[in-house]
Amino acid sequence: KIYADLEQHWSVVSEAIQTVLRREKYPQPYEALKALTRGKEGINKETMHAFIESLKIPSKIKKELKGITPHNYTGVHPPIK
Repeated sequence: KIYADLEQHWSVVSEAIQTVLRREKYPQPYEALKALTRGKEGINKETMHAFIESLKIPSKIKKELKGITPHNYTGVHPPIK
């Protein structure tokens, strides 16, 4: 049940994504994610990955962001490997 609930709420990883974007000096990361998530239901893996793909960032960072899931994000994001 917990797994299924997390799978339906990918917006929980928006904080982690915002943090990585800030680290990368992406302009206005909060606003970008706010536009994606605010007042919207149904943010899922496909929605989040499409958002990540739309960002003008290096593919290495896109790969890092796609590795963040509701199932593995605990509030502390590990460094890039």
